[in-house]
Amino acid sequence: MRGTPPLGRVLAEDGPERLVEIHDSLHRLHLIGDHSDEAVCVLLPLDRLFDLRTAAALRLWRAVTGRTAGRDAATLPAPRRDRLLLALRALDARLDRASYREIAAALFGTARLPKRAWKTHDLRDRTVRLTRLGFATMQGDYRRLLLYPFRGRV
Repeated sequence: MRGTPPLGRVLAEDGPERLVEIHDSLHRLHLIGDHSDEAVCVLLPLDRLFDLRTAAALRLWRAVTGRTAGRDAATLPAPRRDRLLLALRALDARLDRASYREIAAALFGTARLPKRAWKTHDLRDRTVRLTRLGFATMQGDYRRLLLYPFRGRV
């Protein structure tokens, strides 16, 4: 490829840091030196995050060359995101002194709740687990969200 295509539309800029949009995909870049030259390269440190950095560089290359960039590994998967949303809603309700049954009714609908045998119903267990996740997140696990998918590596 002769010359490097432009790196896309800059959405945010903070010193050498750039958030750029290339063909409907977002990329976070750290530019070193004068980036007005034709030749642009990717510099990857051989560290614990090398595989993730390589995948990000491949996404960038695909986008710059007009291909579909693919899924961003740093984006929370939809089921995980939905579970966290439910957990935070359950936490808010529990902090307002709502019972697990009231929380389950709000999260899953009253039609799904049993008339009897609430103590052994799977929705009660799920509601308790979601509430625990909400409390754990509140007590310092918000950082885990910021480190996804790098948790355990940094």
